[in-house]
Amino acid sequence: VSLQINSTLPNEEHHLDTSKLQVGQSAKTQVEITSEMTTNRTGNAGDDVFSTPAMLGLMEGACIQLSDPLLGDDSATVGYAVDGLRHIASTDVGETVEISSSLVDIDHDRGRLTFEIVVTHEEKMVGKATHKRAIISKA
Repeated sequence: VSLQINSTLPNEEHHLDTSKLQVGQSAKTQVEITSEMTTNRTGNAGDDVFSTPAMLGLMEGACIQLSDPLLGDDSATVGYAVDGLRHIASTDVGETVEISSSLVDIDHDRGRLTFEIVVTHEEKMVGKATHKRAIISKA
């Protein structure tokens, strides 16, 4: 899924403050998998596993938790690209995943942020992606 965001105005005209954002900033959060986060493709009882859409939602949330508190009150971020999304291991209801997000690139002029995200369960990689967000003015 990719959304093209076009902006012809420089960052200064949007009054967006990116000064608190730095490449290398990272955050981790842990989430227990609930039945609402699962899919069951077989229809068999007990075959519920962590769904890719739920994983992507947690990944995006981890990026928001990392970036948005560091912006001014008049700014927020919106996602516009997810690249290289891989969901490579299953996770069952009741298990806990750790979502690690790292800010790997900042385009201060255009207000664009790039994150690398890794999801693990007991040190086993569950998923990974590169996520891009644009800083927008709430005004």
